[in-house]
Amino acid sequence: MTMPSLHGLLRPLGSTGLLVSPLGLGTVKLGRDQGVKYPSGFRIPDDTEAAALLDQARALGINLIDTAPAYGRSEERLGPLLAGQRDAWVIVSKVGEEFEDGQSRFDFSPAHTRRSVERSLQRLQTDRLELVLVHSDGHDVEVLRDSGVYETLAELKREGKILAFGLSGKTVEGGLLALAAGDCAMVTYNLNEQSERPVLDYAAAHGKGILIKKALASGHACLAPGEDPVRKSFELIFGHPGTTSAIIGTINPVHLAHNVRTAAAVLAQSKN
Repeated sequence: MTMPSLHGLLRPLGSTGLLVSPLGLGTVKLGRDQGVKYPSGFRIPDDTEAAALLDQARALGINLIDTAPAYGRSEERLGPLLAGQRDAWVIVSKVGEEFEDGQSRFDFSPAHTRRSVERSLQRLQTDRLELVLVHSDGHDVEVLRDSGVYETLAELKREGKILAFGLSGKTVEGGLLALAAGDCAMVTYNLNEQSERPVLDYAAAHGKGILIKKALASGHACLAPGEDPVRKSFELIFGHPGTTSAIIGTINPVHLAHNVRTAAAVLAQSKN
């Protein structure tokens, strides 16, 4: 009996021309264990464990990997780990947030944006990033309108260093502005939090990409006894036509397999 997987289920990321798996692998836990909002502590995997996790994700049909400068050493670890298999992955990284000495700081200036992308290319040992998102501090509209970050990302796209850009934001207004002027928005949408649904509605109507963050409420989803929170979460997320992919930040091989199995079942059910 074959293991359920996401092979054959690639989906277009809006009108970017990129095809991505319905689940993406989030890699904050490969690089950072401070200031993260998870219900239990964890140990950052060593290189052998990280390589095994990436191999498992790929074998299960995942081709989307999500990282960021704010994820500690995630990018610089991924560079060597992805050597020889770069073309198998769609890499999402970010600009705007830096995490140093246990603290976040933000810089959305054109100079820092360009420097950040160049540094991500070096760390990831690659010549292009498929998608770069603005890592918002919550002032989504002001950042997009006033900082020059979007204009700089558009330049980097024209130069071929990035293939698409968008916003990982926190507000409906920011998400809508991000999609109107860019390719993709990353939004929070889960069993506990659905206020950004209008951004998904806009994406569905305008052919834009949507990545879901905190899809499982960072492990905090609460349901009636006997209900599978992963299945209920995916039924909600993939029940919306605007959803492209949900980013799952697990480092547990059992959880990863369960997430893929459940997503495949939900997607198969929605076809019937």
